[in-house]
Parts: sequence; structure tokens; C-alpha cells
Amino acid sequence: MAFVLRRAAATNFRRYSTAAPPSAPGTSSKTGLYIGVTSVLGLAAAYYYMQDSPAPAAPKVPLTSALDKDNFVDLKLKKIEPYNHNTAKFTFELPPNTASLLPVASCVVIKTAPGKEDPDHPPLLDAKGKPYVRPYTPISPSDHPEEITFLIKKYDTGKVTPYLHAMKPGQTIGIKGPFPKTPYKENQYEHIGMIAGGSGLTPMYQVIQHALSIPNDKTKITFLFSNVSEADILMRETLDAWAQKHPDRLKIVYALDKGSDKWTGPTGYVTKEVIQKYLPAPSEKVQILVCGPPGQVKSVAGAKDGMKQGELGGALKELGYTPEQVFKF
Repeated sequence: MAFVLRRAAATNFRRYSTAAPPSAPGTSSKTGLYIGVTSVLGLAAAYYYMQDSPAPAAPKVPLTSALDKDNFVDLKLKKIEPYNHNTAKFTFELPPNTASLLPVASCVVIKTAPGKEDPDHPPLLDAKGKPYVRPYTPISPSDHPEEITFLIKKYDTGKVTPYLHAMKPGQTIGIKGPFPKTPYKENQYEHIGMIAGGSGLTPMYQVIQHALSIPNDKTKITFLFSNVSEADILMRETLDAWAQKHPDRLKIVYALDKGSDKWTGPTGYVTKEVIQKYLPAPSEKVQILVCGPPGQVKSVAGAKDGMKQGELGGALKELGYTPEQVFKF
């Protein structure tokens, strides 16, 4: 088409730049020149328009889930991004046109054994010769294409986290899921209170990220997030940005085991008094989510019974919340 347009333009230009065609009686030769130049300009404009116009966008291919709730899928580690002194972001590759598509809230489990034999990345096995399996909640959006990202804190006395932190890009790990927890439904509650400690942040992060992405959702969220020190606060810059963008929906309260002289937030344990001060009071229109170290969960809401919720106890029971109003991740 470009060749045809160029040829047509050149033909017209040559035709009228050499000798004008015979004029009809009473017709000025300037009229023919004017028409010829106009034709050239029109053809040239059409040519350049076609050259500059973007090609029609290819239709989007619907994303499918890259995960399997019944079988481990081997995923390749794409990159590790250190976050602070003991925590890093781990991004794994997903196949083209896929995403995790995890329902909110839910998690996956990671197995400490690659699918393929790798002398530089042997499996980590327990006393029975089986790989360890641990639950993790991604921090990447459920519909993020072709990647899934985890925020993983390293515990030097642990088994699994040192193994994961020793991984290198290109190595693989087995991941299975999703395993649904408590389903998030827009406007189901007027106010959600969250209590988390350390890396217990991740399911709260997943819920907040999802809730704020729903245009018509008016659910308010207050997140009481406890850590040892300010340096241990995970994803603070993102949480603060969300709270600043959605001041009518999200409030973050940071608590430290021991703050500096300049620290103005709560310090020490998350007690009944702290919960009462910052989180919504018991109500059928209120839900409280809890995630953190076992000791903190027990103190705040009663110990879990393995994978089951266990009886409600601790500070939340003392404050009058019911088992239906509390969920322990």
C-alpha cells in the first residue's frame, strides 16, 4: 500500500510539474494545478497517517491459574530483592498468560524440594526423609500476570526460611494451592480490625490490597501492626501510601516492642487496652483478623488447634468479641 501511494503521489507530481494538461475553454490552467497539488497532499497525508497509526491491538488472552490445589507445581525463581536485614521478596516465574488467581484470602504451601535434581540446590528433608511443607501468602495481586511474589523473613533457628534464602535465580521450588481461608466480600462488614505481628503481615496485606482495588467497596480497615523495632516494619512505605490515598477507608497503627525516645505509637505487648483503643468494638458488622507468632495469637485470640481455629480466648474474648467475629490465620 505504501508503494502504491508513493507511486501515485509521484505520478501526480510529475504530471503537474512539467506541463499542465490542455485547459477546457474558459478554464484557467491554474485550476488544474491547484487540483493536482491538492491530490498530492491528500495522498501524502493518507500515506503518513497509515504509517503513524498504531496497529490494532491484539485481543487479550484470558489469564488462567498457574497453580494446582492438588499437586505441587515447580516454579523457577526469577529474582530475590532484599527488603531489610532479615527479609526479602522472592519472585517466581509463571507460564505465559497465567497468574496465581488466588481467591482472597488464601495461601499456598511451599515444599523444600525442587522438581528436578540440582546438586547446587538439593532438597531439605526432615528426619523421616520427607521435604518440609510450609504455608505462605503472596503479596503480589492475584491477577498479576506471569509472576508470583512472596515476602519471606529469615529465621536463623528455623529450617525452611534459611533454605529459601539460600536459593539463587534459576532454581526451582514446589508450590501447591490455593488453600482458601476466610473469603473477602465487599461491604460484608462495616469495619474490619486487623492484628498482626512481623511476617504475619502478609495475609493482611493481601486483604487490604484486594479491598482497596474494589471501587464500590466502603469497608473500613484498621490495621494494628506490631514489630520489634521500626527497622522490622515490613512494607511500611506501601501501607502508608495506601492509607494516605484512602484516608476514609484505611488506618495503620504501628506498635513496637520498645520504641525510641521519639516514638509516639503504642509500645509493648498488644494488650486488651491497646485493642480497645484502636480497633472497632464488638458488633455483627465488625470482623477481627489475627495473624502472628503463636504466642501473640494465643494472647490476643486464643491458640489455634492445628489448622483449625481453636477456641476463642485472650484479649478479644475478654473484650466481648464472639468466635463468629474473629478469624485466626
